[in-house]
Amino acid sequence: MLRLLHRWPGLLALALVVLLSVTGALLSLYPAAERLAVPQAESQLSVADLATRVAQAHPGVEQIRRAPSGRVVAWWFENGTPGAAVIDPATGAEIGSPDPAFGLRFLTELHRSLFLGDGGRITAAVGAGLMLLLAVSGAVLVARRMGGWNRWFARARGPLASRLHTELARLAIGGLVISSLTGLWMTASVFSLIPDAPTDPTPAMAQTGVAPLALSALPLLAQTPASALKELSFPSPDLPGDTFKLTTEGGAARIDPGTGAVLSVTTPGWLERIGALMVMVHTGRGAATLGLILGLMSAMVPVLGWSGFRQWQGARRYGARIKGNAKPAKAETVILVASEGGTTWGFARSLHDGLRQAGQKVHTGAIASFEPNRTPLAQRYIILAATYGEGAAPTAARGVAERIATLRKPPKAPLAILGFGDRSFAHFCGYAETLRTAAQQAGWAALMPMGTVDRQSAQDFTRWSRDLGAVLDIPLDLTHLPERPQTETLTLISRRDYGAEVQAPTTILRFAPPKVSLSQRLTGQGFARFEAGDLIGIVPQGSNVPRFYSLASSAQDGFVEICVRRHPGGLCSGQLTELQPGDTVAGFLRPNPDFRPKPGRKPVILIGAGTGIGPLAGFIRANRRRRPLHLYFGARSPESDLLYDAEFPRWQEAGHLAGLTTAFSRAGARHYVQDALRADADRLRKLIAQGAQIMVCGGRDMAAAVRATLDDITETADLKAEGRYVEDVY
Repeated sequence: MLRLLHRWPGLLALALVVLLSVTGALLSLYPAAERLAVPQAESQLSVADLATRVAQAHPGVEQIRRAPSGRVVAWWFENGTPGAAVIDPATGAEIGSPDPAFGLRFLTELHRSLFLGDGGRITAAVGAGLMLLLAVSGAVLVARRMGGWNRWFARARGPLASRLHTELARLAIGGLVISSLTGLWMTASVFSLIPDAPTDPTPAMAQTGVAPLALSALPLLAQTPASALKELSFPSPDLPGDTFKLTTEGGAARIDPGTGAVLSVTTPGWLERIGALMVMVHTGRGAATLGLILGLMSAMVPVLGWSGFRQWQGARRYGARIKGNAKPAKAETVILVASEGGTTWGFARSLHDGLRQAGQKVHTGAIASFEPNRTPLAQRYIILAATYGEGAAPTAARGVAERIATLRKPPKAPLAILGFGDRSFAHFCGYAETLRTAAQQAGWAALMPMGTVDRQSAQDFTRWSRDLGAVLDIPLDLTHLPERPQTETLTLISRRDYGAEVQAPTTILRFAPPKVSLSQRLTGQGFARFEAGDLIGIVPQGSNVPRFYSLASSAQDGFVEICVRRHPGGLCSGQLTELQPGDTVAGFLRPNPDFRPKPGRKPVILIGAGTGIGPLAGFIRANRRRRPLHLYFGARSPESDLLYDAEFPRWQEAGHLAGLTTAFSRAGARHYVQDALRADADRLRKLIAQGAQIMVCGGRDMAAAVRATLDDITETADLKAEGRYVEDVY
């Protein structure tokens, strides 16, 4: 429900909210620009001094106003002609016209009322209300996505649009809430929905027939600094008994021009003070820096709108490809999908179609949309859950397990869970296990034991579907045909071969990236943007199931590079290592933002073996700022499979690589990369004490041995919690 509450107001009112935010961001620049453009009064200048200087330059002065920016404007009437000008406080002389700066009046009217008068003001207020609703609901959704309010600033994962939406939302939400609330308050004040400030009581008349004192002889004017002035009105010579009226932040005072006595004082009430604060915060007048910060946050709204629209498009794309998707309120079977890369949705479509053919009314949707109240007729729930990394939830499913575990009343309909993962990982189907535990804690009945699918196995899925059919007492024998992902063509530029002598043929393949369209450059899609450590999916001939390889290059390098070891019987590795320059492959990118060096200048310890050197080499190549990178690299033999052997000396000479330590398992005494780490324990402790990050890439057995060795040297669990220990293993 909360997700719908966030989505539809955002989509329906996107143009209005973007217009208000953009004009608000532009208006936020004016207070700061005005403060820089006008001369400021010296700190010791009093209101009496300022008024005296203005009166000397313009004897007919009637009023002086000082804006929060320090801009002083005076109005006068001389020789039957009115005049006004911006005043230099140091001299009282004119320095410019008091008319609004270029574009200010236009932007103000557009922002406040859309040039439509009271109707436009109401429309703008509706826009502010929608922005408030979007900000508050967005804050709750971000907290859910990140796994709780205490993880508000944890690293976001997922596609570019999703990550960008989350990152900007975390920065902008506070400012948008403030801007929306203050805007609504100001509109309410315009329509008198907030009580007006108390009126100025009728003041006592000044003594008549008494010659006016010099301005410097009026005590209150002499004691009040010019920096506190808001407005000073002079007594009219045509009105006997008229007074000075001095207005500051503390209130308004009437002053007898002949005696200097204060005749009355009006202080602002709490509503008036709050109203002034609201105006200051919303407009930035009197708080230019705050105004610029809020304006910058408002400027993020168009990007938030674009990224939110892209997410909505993605959700619709998945849903639109499911034929006959029943409405949640009418569904008998509800399928919920937790997917990181999208492949689990393919299995969900196969299951959806099979159940429909068996006569079921089926609704399939993202697990993030799970709301039991939306599916009152559900007789069963089925969750298809992929696992990300070491047992983590896919990006769009973060926080769902916690919601399930804390359900006050679990659904009456039972739950079946099918996990997708890779059995070679220690946390095989770890997220599915997390969901099962959460359901048990909530008291949610199980429809059948949890099933698992290893490496997208169609056979595993078919066996599970038969078990499900037996439980439901319907014929169900599903065959899943993987959908071919959308790919682009990459042409091989060069290859370098290693490892034949040690029976581990390995090749560094360098491809020319495909041409990038203008729209891809603007949106960062396709091969427009990629970093070392991101993944490239290669779809081998004769299969629709991609194999993923870590990139050893970034878009700035102008090429796509991977390291591939040929495995006996390996379909994709066999085809890749047979490629010759000019040959092509079909591939696509998948971001991997969790495996990148953290920003900053602190050291990075890179640990890899075999083809795990790929992304590490990419990090070194991209280290143009000469950050201290220390590489520990394990191979079989220095003569046969020391990948990037020609580049290492150049990188060290250029300062891209601070230290290189190698370990060879088939050259003399067996020496593995973990042995090199153990021998270098003292230096590693010093680097870690300096805030170093550790990045490990390579085979699972190597990574486990490295982790065990590092546990002896330091507490890797603590480093993981700090985001200073990351792995990319296979």
